[in-house]
Amino acid sequence: MPPLASWLGKPYPPLCGVFTDIDDTLTTDGAITPDALQALADLKAAGLSVVAITGRPVGWSEPFAAQWPVDAIVAENGAVALRRAAEYLNEIGLHRLSNKRWQLSKSYQQAPAIRQQNYARMQQVLAQIESEVPGARRATDSAGRETDIAIDHSEFTHLPQDAIDHAVRLMRAAGMNATVSSIHINGWFGDHNKLEGARWIVRELWERELDAEMDRWVYVGDSTNDQLMFQHFEHSVGVANVARFVPQLQHLPRYVTQGERGAGFAEVARAILANR
Repeated sequence: MPPLASWLGKPYPPLCGVFTDIDDTLTTDGAITPDALQALADLKAAGLSVVAITGRPVGWSEPFAAQWPVDAIVAENGAVALRRAAEYLNEIGLHRLSNKRWQLSKSYQQAPAIRQQNYARMQQVLAQIESEVPGARRATDSAGRETDIAIDHSEFTHLPQDAIDHAVRLMRAAGMNATVSSIHINGWFGDHNKLEGARWIVRELWERELDAEMDRWVYVGDSTNDQLMFQHFEHSVGVANVARFVPQLQHLPRYVTQGERGAGFAEVARAILANR
């Protein structure tokens, strides 16, 4: 993977926005770092759109959608979006970003009846995985999930690769989509994924078609559940810790940062702003 520095200076149309993963891309040891948070603010201040797309549940994502300077968080691998419903309720300076609050609206790609039906089926698969895969446990954030299930493999427990592969096989045998992030194995019913979620949110927020402007967006990620985005975005960047997943990636990011996790994201933001 070429270093991020090789991207600088290349001619490309003016960028209009950034999509980013959250875990181990914006966050370091489970929390967003000050440099990554400031990077989000700097991108927004420069007039760029910023959307986080994550496999995390919508319930987990709500406080961050309400605090972070982003246009939206698309959660559960593209199924549900949280976005601002009003202007700031508490206007303060960027030096106190963590105290900003927005009102949020929530929207889904699936109809309520379909979500309810899928939820019941997914709980059966989740119970089967916990029963059949040694050491498999549902993610601790499972209570906040509405449209998918998640097995923890690296957040609070460790599953060997053969157990991860076994869980993925069980999900797919049940007709589910399955993907592996840096911390979880996610499974769901439906056609959505991170790329479809990105297309959807661009239509929802700006009434535009992402495919017509794909070369004007950057995607930043770190693991196997980002590879669809790495494949389709010309300006795709992996933070340095993506190296852990290279053996499992069929599609690599076009560029890679020197820094890991939040420091890597901040590096991407600096590169973008230096070339505007």
